[in-house]
Amino acid sequence: MQTVKDLTIEELKAVIGEVVEEKLRELLTDPDAGLALRPEVEERLRKDLQQPRGDGENIPVAELARRRGLEW
Repeated sequence: MQTVKDLTIEELKAVIGEVVEEKLRELLTDPDAGLALRPEVEERLRKDLQQPRGDGENIPVAELARRRGLEW
């Protein structure tokens, strides 16, 4: 088995680059991609998109969850 001390600078850079790419792919990939929404969630999202926007009011996330019938 080869150890880090036996690697050349170029080989070490290649290993680090592979690890960084793997981690970025892991972090940036959507774990929910391809999953279906429950019908009630889809309907709620459609209603939210159709409602006219308010005055830009900022509300706490817990209040938003309550208004949408979600547990927070």
